[in-house]
Amino acid sequence: MNANSTIIRVRDVMKTDFGAIDGIATVGDALKSMKAFKTSVLIVNKRHEDDEYGMITSGDIARHVLAKDRAPNRVNVYEIMSKPVISVHPDMDIRYCSRLFADYNLVRAPVLENKTIIGMVSPNSLVLDGLYALFQKG
Repeated sequence: MNANSTIIRVRDVMKTDFGAIDGIATVGDALKSMKAFKTSVLIVNKRHEDDEYGMITSGDIARHVLAKDRAPNRVNVYEIMSKPVISVHPDMDIRYCSRLFADYNLVRAPVLENKTIIGMVSPNSLVLDGLYALFQKG
């Protein structure tokens, strides 16, 4: 990276509207929240200060509920969620964030500041918002 190159940070491309749910909620509740937030990913809230955030995706639901013909109202979010999740800092350069997504095959990453999620970042936002802005300046 040369000295005069533009740095676009995760905070510049993250989405601040995201859905969250408790781990004890059912997958049926998660589906309702996903529909309401128009998203395929929900953050699973911490249970206490020393806990970590989790994440549930529509892919998790397809794999662990739909494909196994389980009833969404009989499966709890905590049974199929991913935890802990890889998170990113809001001041991270989007180029490094993109590398992290590629290396770990991520679909979303929560943006953590002071142990609190302030947004979500996806490959789409990195490319469509971040790379596009770099392209426009170049």
